[in-house]
Amino acid sequence: MLPYCGEFPGVRIPAPDSGCIMFFLWPEYLWFLLALALLPAVYIWLLKRRDRGALRYSSVGIVREAAAGRQWRRHLPPALLLLACSGLLIAAARPVARVPLPWARSSIMLAMDVSLSMRVTDVKPNRLVAAQEAAKLFLRDLPKQIEVGLVTFAGSSQVAQRATLDRASVIAGIDGFQMQMGTAVGNAIVLCLAELFPEQGIELGDMNFGSKPQGRSLDDKAKPPPRPFTPVAPGSYASAAIILLSDGRRTTGVDTLAAAKMAADRGVRVHVVGLGTVEGDASTPDGMAIYMKLDEPTLREVARMTGG
Repeated sequence: MLPYCGEFPGVRIPAPDSGCIMFFLWPEYLWFLLALALLPAVYIWLLKRRDRGALRYSSVGIVREAAAGRQWRRHLPPALLLLACSGLLIAAARPVARVPLPWARSSIMLAMDVSLSMRVTDVKPNRLVAAQEAAKLFLRDLPKQIEVGLVTFAGSSQVAQRATLDRASVIAGIDGFQMQMGTAVGNAIVLCLAELFPEQGIELGDMNFGSKPQGRSLDDKAKPPPRPFTPVAPGSYASAAIILLSDGRRTTGVDTLAAAKMAADRGVRVHVVGLGTVEGDASTPDGMAIYMKLDEPTLREVARMTGG
């Protein structure tokens, strides 16, 4: 019987790493091929039995001359019948092959600043609302086949929405921002890279604290070892990009330019939307003293390093 790999109820499939190219949905039918293998022996036995009852001729030469050049032809129909039956049995076993098709998957990660400095009103009505409106306008004009994810950041960063084709989910995440203290721009870039390249095992916590934890929760699933990473030319990875909307002033977390270097090494462009003015503003509408100028030099350098 031809081998098959793996099994689900009623359907057999190849194991993920088995290298199995073709498999059968109903492999039980392949057992009948063993019965077909006996048919040539039966056919030969019938031929010998028929030869015993052959007519006697006065001259054997006459028979040899009549059969010369045609002996093999009488075996052709049984052979074709045997091949046809074999083909029918293989077809009945439902052979299936998995053929990988090229698919250009494109993903864009929106990294949006939700720190308290985004409440400054040097951009009307304020920086945060301007960022939200810009993001929604971008989503409206973006081709539907491109996946979009959302990362928010202040003193820490978190994935508000994994990359998806569902624009409504991304917009809901944009509308549900909750502002916090601190601005970790570098953390947001690193977290976006972790979402875009899960196989590389990028851990934001390792970069924040400088060492890997020695233990893990019993509820955590064991992660596969990260794949080897080879740096590529900045901006060369056409399947993903990061759009950073921020006033750029980092106060905590991973260094912004160090995170930009990580993106550049992976060929990911970081397109920057600076929110605010270089003069800044002295306060928020509720009177909280926040003097926050747009950190234009850092944002420009991030875009330059990554080809954004």
